[in-house]
Amino acid sequence: MSLRIILIPLAVLTALALALLAFQMTSSAPPAPTEQAPPPPLQVSVLVAARQLSPGMLVRDEDFIAKSMPQRDLAAGALTDTPELRSEIRGALVRRFLEPGAMLSRTDLLRARDRGFLAAVLESGTRAVSIAVDAVSGVSGLIWPGDRVDVILTQQLDSQNVPIAKRVFGETVLTNVRVIAVDQQITEGGVAATGTEGVGKVARTVTLQVAADQAERVAVAGRLGHLVLAVRAIDSAAPSDTTVPSPPVFGADVSPELSASGKRTGQHLQLIQGGQREDFTFQ
Repeated sequence: MSLRIILIPLAVLTALALALLAFQMTSSAPPAPTEQAPPPPLQVSVLVAARQLSPGMLVRDEDFIAKSMPQRDLAAGALTDTPELRSEIRGALVRRFLEPGAMLSRTDLLRARDRGFLAAVLESGTRAVSIAVDAVSGVSGLIWPGDRVDVILTQQLDSQNVPIAKRVFGETVLTNVRVIAVDQQITEGGVAATGTEGVGKVARTVTLQVAADQAERVAVAGRLGHLVLAVRAIDSAAPSDTTVPSPPVFGADVSPELSASGKRTGQHLQLIQGGQREDFTFQ
């Protein structure tokens, strides 16, 4: 057998072996990498204006809603939606005009505990004056910021020269004045600043918005006797002057028996000595 006959089959076998090896290497090679889609942007729930908000308003829960948006689109100071934050900004003062859907930020609101909040709530040219109240004078704790009230002064005179029928009397000091705070709560609409905290609690102080001269009247009235608040109906017409003088109501006007007793027992004596004249009333 010649050498040529032996080499030809050997070459064919070698070529087949190399082809098989190349096929195995090609089939076992990892697939070429493909381009992956970028991950979706992180979404954050933020608070936006539910309706048009004007400067000077005190925001309530229905004035803002939650809206989900990409974190990269958030403005500096944006307010994220959490129960704690909702409670914190409830009753806050709007500092600038906000369109519906506008994102709320901390610079847009002045919270009740922020410095200067009370001064910002007051109308131009007015003052804030507080009076002490109890369960009776404070209408059983049912007065809320935003209510309109009359301020009534009651006094009792101890002088024996005053008829008994007129020793106790009451008079209206101010009428239709605005309540801006109850204790340290300055939110309108009867919603406590911390959820249910304060509900059913009798207030100790009520702060009123008054003119400068009316603040003096309230201060003096507080020294003269006991102040009582009377809540006005929500549809009461506001008078042009909240300092409306009215005739005092005496004990005899309330109690017919007291009036009759004063007429029966009261005796008047006039003593004249020389050029001096003195009047005495005996009860």
